Amino acid sequence: MKAITSVEQFEQLISSEKEILIKFYANWCPDCTRMNMFIGDILEEYSQYEWFEINRDEFPELAEKYQVMGIPSILIFKNGEKTAHLHSANAKTPEEVRGFLKEHLG
Repeated sequence: MKAITSVEQFEQLISSEKEILIKFYANWCPDCTRMNMFIGDILEEYSQYEWFEINRDEFPELAEKYQVMGIPSILIFKNGEKTAHLHSANAKTPEEVRGFLKEHLG
């Protein structure tokens, strides 16, 4: 998963005509650490998509703009629009993440 390091990079990525997946996280977040333990297998299963991560604490304005209230959250963007949002409460297990991806990406 590639790191997003600027607002400009974020804006450029989400304007893609392809689906772009972005995980919002924070270094202090225990659920983010738990997700990191299983996300690798999911990244392999969905390797046809581009995955990025952004530290919510470094870009609070983006988290607020896209209604990321809890972390980790996975957002899907296409053509500059948020098309799906997996909220932290539903991102605790590999099954929940896979279910979200299957529903929104096919």
